[in-house]
Amino acid sequence: MVKSVTSLSNSGLSNWMLQRISALILTAYLIFMVGYFAVNPSPSYEQWSSLHGSMAMRLFSLLAILSIAVHAWIGIWCVLTDYITVRLIGPKATAIRMFLQLAMIAVILFYVVWTIDILWGI
Repeated sequence: MVKSVTSLSNSGLSNWMLQRISALILTAYLIFMVGYFAVNPSPSYEQWSSLHGSMAMRLFSLLAILSIAVHAWIGIWCVLTDYITVRLIGPKATAIRMFLQLAMIAVILFYVVWTIDILWGI
């Protein structure tokens, strides 16, 4: 059993639930945006600004970005722990995996902070 300090939670069931919940949030966001574009096929700047100016839409967008981050991290963690192993790569596998995981954490955090900056103009 792989146990790592870089896992999002302590159990596979928790990770599975987080990924499913994040997928539901992303599905709801996608359905909302598709519905918005079905009603407003060519929104003006004012309509688009009005939509994203509301606190509810900002929170919904932030929730969607956080869901992408959680979903991506769990997927990346699973792939890296499955394929970057001592058996497949050799004795340096753990160091390589940790480097890749830290790099992916940095990228995901960058995108989350960037999104917060866009939504709230820090």
